[in-house]
Amino acid sequence: MWWSGDGGRRLVVLLALAASAFAFNTTENLPIGLLPLIAADLAVTVPAVGLLVGGYGLTVALVSLPLAHVTRHVPRRYLLTGVLAVLVLATALSVATTSYPVLLAARVATALAQALFWAVTAPVAVGLFRPAVRGRVVAVMSVGGSLATVLGVPAGTWLGEQAGWRAPFLGLAVLALVVLVLVAALLPTSAPEQSHGTRATAPHAGRFAAVLLVTAVSVTGMFTGFTYVAEFLTQVAGFAAGTVGGLLFVFGAAGLVGVAVVGQLLDRFPRGTLVCTVAGQAVALLGLWRFATERPVVVVLLALLGATAVPVFLATQARILHVTPGRTELGFAANSATFNVGIAAGALLGGVALPAGGPRGALLAGGLLTVLAAAVSLGDAARAGRDTTHRPVPA
Repeated sequence: MWWSGDGGRRLVVLLALAASAFAFNTTENLPIGLLPLIAADLAVTVPAVGLLVGGYGLTVALVSLPLAHVTRHVPRRYLLTGVLAVLVLATALSVATTSYPVLLAARVATALAQALFWAVTAPVAVGLFRPAVRGRVVAVMSVGGSLATVLGVPAGTWLGEQAGWRAPFLGLAVLALVVLVLVAALLPTSAPEQSHGTRATAPHAGRFAAVLLVTAVSVTGMFTGFTYVAEFLTQVAGFAAGTVGGLLFVFGAAGLVGVAVVGQLLDRFPRGTLVCTVAGQAVALLGLWRFATERPVVVVLLALLGATAVPVFLATQARILHVTPGRTELGFAANSATFNVGIAAGALLGGVALPAGGPRGALLAGGLLTVLAAAVSLGDAARAGRDTTHRPVPA
């Protein structure tokens, strides 16, 4: 085990990695709230600025596995230092440039760094602590990523409206520089093979494929319905446009609670936790479709959706640590790529469902897909038999 007896140093590194997750996820989605400002400043169309988000996700999906494979033998201290350096430089370039092509290139560079970051960070983080707390360590990382949605993007949007769209990107560059220094100074220069986080506890190709399938279908289902949630809340549920931000905050805050609760359960009930989160997402989506005009019920179901859908990625990441047949960073890369493909597929499918059934029909389609994902997860858990969580993990 790394740094035996030096818990404070390990905790600082874990928190720095969680802050890195916050920085990456905020950087990825921040242009969503700043589309008009960026478009006006750079004299381009709003759809062109939208490519800064769509192209980012597509890049992550395409390069996650190849980059993880190519860098599998690089010491993680050097690799993560380089990844964070790219984040700092590319974000600083985004602040300095007045050219849309340069900004797009900086976004692609950041996406390349993020693809590698999510592939290698979880094995590094869990390798800092004993194997029995793997789920809780991954949960800390997930809280950092989830805070980007609840706090980072809304705060960045507000700051951009007050001080120009470059201001929040400058703040992210400073944050990334701080965590870069911490990781470069405190993370040990060890070969990846020296961490127990590089190998799964119970490798199984079939269960690994099932996890990826659950990720793909559940994320597709979520974003089929949720991409158009603002239209649903105003056009179907009858909420005023000014309340949408507050309702989305309810969703995000419930998501943080869900991540905290799921993180405490993952080490004891890894399969059952994944089944319950996906099933809860299905109940919430179908409930929103069924009770669309009952506004108090909609608020409760929106909170349930946040509490169950947000931790799905965390739950699948924890399963990757259990079942990946080979190096876990390749498993994490595959799961990250699958997640991003699911986001794109869900947005596309929701757009197809929208003309036929409106925002309510998109929620129904997303809920039915999530039922399928829950069935796959439940079937995999049933086949697995006795839980293997407590099998000894090679140090």
